[in-house]
Amino acid sequence: TRRGGIGESGDFITSPEISQVFGELIGIWYISEWMAMGKPNTFQLVELGPGRGTLTEDILRVFNQLSSVLSKCDVSVHLVEVSPKLGEIQARMLTGGKMQPSPKDESAYMKGISKTGIPIFWYRDIQDVPSGYSFYLAHEFFDALPIHKFQRTEKGWREVLVDIDPEVPDQLRFVLSPSSTPATENFIQPEEMRDHVEVCPEAGVIIQRLACRIEKDGGAALIADYGHDGTKTDTFRGFRNHKLHDVLSAPGTADLTADVDFSYLRKMTQERTTTLGPIKQREFLKNMGIDLRLQVLLQNSRDAATREQLLHSYDMLMNPENMGDCFNFFALLPHHRLVHPDKKDKPESKSPLPPVAGFNELLLK
Repeated sequence: TRRGGIGESGDFITSPEISQVFGELIGIWYISEWMAMGKPNTFQLVELGPGRGTLTEDILRVFNQLSSVLSKCDVSVHLVEVSPKLGEIQARMLTGGKMQPSPKDESAYMKGISKTGIPIFWYRDIQDVPSGYSFYLAHEFFDALPIHKFQRTEKGWREVLVDIDPEVPDQLRFVLSPSSTPATENFIQPEEMRDHVEVCPEAGVIIQRLACRIEKDGGAALIADYGHDGTKTDTFRGFRNHKLHDVLSAPGTADLTADVDFSYLRKMTQERTTTLGPIKQREFLKNMGIDLRLQVLLQNSRDAATREQLLHSYDMLMNPENMGDCFNFFALLPHHRLVHPDKKDKPESKSPLPPVAGFNELLLK
């Protein structure tokens, strides 16, 4: 919140900062789902933790290029951002300075108009975002939420806590709770097989809110993050100036992150929605047609330096050694998106539902 540490000069870099193609393909995903759901006449794009606004800008560019498709649809953007500094950076990037603080009685704290003419609103909490048909986006959002850590011992589960080191008073250390804590009682699943577990209750609460909204108002959520499907143990780490940083030294000066446990998110939807994934970023982007998009950009680029940059950014996104395997995509969709409500009775009467882009192989006709 103090430094806004995204990008080359910050503590870490994200996929939208590496390549415009990333955001373009996500924009296409939303339009594809909007079409598959019968082209509703309003469409809220809600992004949680929008960083510097790069991803939203890339998505809005796609919406603008496909404005003939969206012409009868009332599109608005709703950004959930707690950092005032990042909110200002997003506003400058997306509106070019056309923004103003909202009146005190409104749920948004700031509003503006995008360079492409779409209204944008800023909120501190997802609960402040108006209800309605919405597409949600959380890219590298859940990994930044605080976690509880637990260790299995001979005496049962113990919570990992932070304490002052008695040997070195200005340093912190990890300790195990002497007995069970309320978190241990509430957050460890009885069937848990791992010996070390990280749980993010805040992520569970947010997923429940998303699932309730999608169940009630329709739409979908796309989540992209570092993560695993309930297999990893100790993933809590810090980044400062793009290098690993001890999480306990100089707190508040580094980016802290923990891999997202998608099996926990799936459980927390409580079957209010269908879930897809997690699938690896390189599979999702391949299914979304990144290779075709790259070919077009390479053909249209005039100089060798641009082509070099395109290939380098493609490698960053797709190579398993870089981001290709450690990032995952996960989606929440209404149940009727994948199963016809009356399919059971008359299986032959309904036309087949269109596949969900990104999670199915791309078939070129």
